Amino acid sequence: MSVHRPQVLLLSSITLMALLALSGAQPYDRATWALEVFPVIIALPVMWATYRRFPLTTLLYVCIFLHALVLMMGGAYTYARVPLGIHLADLLNLSRNPYDKIGHFFQGFVPALVAREIFIRGWYVRGTKMLTFMVICVVMAISAVYELIEWAVAIAIGQGANEFLGTQGDPWDTQSDMFLALIGAVSALLLLSRIHDRQIKVVQSKEHAT
Repeated sequence: MSVHRPQVLLLSSITLMALLALSGAQPYDRATWALEVFPVIIALPVMWATYRRFPLTTLLYVCIFLHALVLMMGGAYTYARVPLGIHLADLLNLSRNPYDKIGHFFQGFVPALVAREIFIRGWYVRGTKMLTFMVICVVMAISAVYELIEWAVAIAIGQGANEFLGTQGDPWDTQSDMFLALIGAVSALLLLSRIHDRQIKVVQSKEHAT
């Protein structure tokens, strides 16, 4: 690990906290913002609390940072109103804002790498095929739990949950959300497994050296 990595991570954390505060300054809907950025509020202290004992790979830190940006943007505007999604809808001639699908893609992409890193470094899973299977199972479980949370929120607060759900009138929104998470997980495994393996070896060699 680079000597300067802790400083970079500290700067990244400060940047995220500043962006989090900015996204919550005047969100479109305060309750929706709180629900959407809750994972960021939880992840940051957890990563700092476990940094000395279980530092993550640089690749994973970068992906978590990007995922946090996606969540904060969705929280600030609500997913149906994010300007990037509006531009994409116009460009691709879509009937709805697709930004929430970007969010669910990341909901598969990033947790896949998190699960993969934990499985490999903890020696919990042996064999490439079983590793792939278990990572996808974890991602789909997370996606399903998230959809159940959305359902529970909808029951609890009724019509007021529309901004959080972001279905935009799509009766198949839940199924397409989970499918995008699956696509995200598969994409992460196909595109980043090799570089992830190399970075995991670097982290493990540093751990063994200490």
